[in-house]
Amino acid sequence: MSSVINQTDGRESAGELPAQPPIAASNANSFSNEALTVVNASSTIKLKDDTIIVVLGASGDLAKKKTFPALFGLFRSKLLPKDIQIVGYARTKMDHEEFLKRVRFYIKVPTKEIEKQLNQFCKMCTYVSGQYDQDDSFINLNKHLEEIEQVRQGKEQNRVFYIALPPSVFITVSEQLKHNCYPKSGLARIIVEKPFGKDLQSSRDLQKALDRNWKEEEIFRIDHYLGKEMVKNILILRFDNEFFNASWNRHHIDNVQITFKEPFGTEGRDGYFDEFGIIRDVMQNHLLQVLTLLAMECPISFSSKDIRDEKVRVLRAMDAIEPKNVIIGQYGRSLDGSKPGYLEHNSVPKESRCPTFCALVAYIKNERWDGVPFILKAGKALNEQKTEVRIQFKDVTSGIFKDIPRNELVIRVQPNESVYIKMNSKLPGLSMQAVVTELDLTYRCRFSDLKISEAYESLILDAFKGDHSNFVRDDELDASWRLFTPLLHYLDDNKEIIPMQYPYGSSGPAVLDDFTASYGYKFSDAAGY
Repeated sequence: MSSVINQTDGRESAGELPAQPPIAASNANSFSNEALTVVNASSTIKLKDDTIIVVLGASGDLAKKKTFPALFGLFRSKLLPKDIQIVGYARTKMDHEEFLKRVRFYIKVPTKEIEKQLNQFCKMCTYVSGQYDQDDSFINLNKHLEEIEQVRQGKEQNRVFYIALPPSVFITVSEQLKHNCYPKSGLARIIVEKPFGKDLQSSRDLQKALDRNWKEEEIFRIDHYLGKEMVKNILILRFDNEFFNASWNRHHIDNVQITFKEPFGTEGRDGYFDEFGIIRDVMQNHLLQVLTLLAMECPISFSSKDIRDEKVRVLRAMDAIEPKNVIIGQYGRSLDGSKPGYLEHNSVPKESRCPTFCALVAYIKNERWDGVPFILKAGKALNEQKTEVRIQFKDVTSGIFKDIPRNELVIRVQPNESVYIKMNSKLPGLSMQAVVTELDLTYRCRFSDLKISEAYESLILDAFKGDHSNFVRDDELDASWRLFTPLLHYLDDNKEIIPMQYPYGSSGPAVLDDFTASYGYKFSDAAGY
């Protein structure tokens, strides 16, 4: 396990896995109609006018970098409900102008027209300061909401609560909102950010606390990967293209890789990240969601219930992740010394065993996928930024063509959204030499005149619509934690397991190539991306 394997192009190369078990030592809007009607496949959903969205944690990074820019994007596209009001709530004491200054800071205004729209957007925003565990604070928030609603002359109270807060206050805040801010009429919805617990038991405790006050149809557990364009495209690619659908099984597919790579470290999130690690932060949610969409059977409709039923069936067909099918790593200082190692960050305990990289293999025990390894890889401080799905088909049967590269279908989630197929073709000329080429759909080329919406824009709009299709259901959450909790406890309890160190800016632990090859992946350095 000490050999160094170079991956200059970020791809996986073949090799043999050592005999040692791999988990070894050493992530102004207006409408003329009463409600905007949105058609989603077979369903028709209405956005409720006169809605207030309360952003709790409005002074935090998530709200500033994601929530408010997403709301502004929807505002610019005229997709928000009519006469919406946006209320920020946080512990930070600041006046209205300071709040608007913070809202503006992360919203780009390259033109005067967009600056004008931002000024209109800010007119819809107000701010209330208060604590997260005090009745008086939430009573004051409710008074502010009622003052807004009074001018609406008896219309319904439609309130959406977006909890952009650390998980430690989820339960307290959800209880306060229910007891002191729940609307007397109209709709109520609560959006909860991940992580949804740290293991199966804490997830169930959180869910029980939410269930005491909120109905399941009122809860929107947001995983922003489900709002990404290429993730949402998986169902269309699979079930609207017969040539894919016919070969989407164990008879034709050898292995599936789902990869998440970031070229930076924890970037000021050291304390949070050290508590959760890459497995909880990225794999149990983002990558597992992608896996379920790749592996599910065709739902009978586009309804949220039917889609999520099929995703849950996939999870229930999987066994818990086995430690022997896992490797973990932690980034060290870069080779040139310019980037610090994980343990050098001030907020990280010097003895931390928190993994910043993980590769693992999962299996689905059903007729379609039995025996096909799903290889999930996620890491920070790597050599590039990339999230992609790589589906590798089986070798052609032996005959006149031998030792030719396998076909692959690659779905690039980010950056540079694309779908391409690696296929073999005759090299032009007099010979019969085969060469690897690509059938390529790169979005920025094919759809250059269309804007790809941000994931948070898509999901917040779905929450306004009441469409749960791209949100995590309670039984789905329970099933996903069942798969990962034994592994997480195994890593926590066995102090002798030390993540393998890899240099900041590298492609990960040195054994990675051997690990993927041991599960059937064949690397080809022929033409490709």
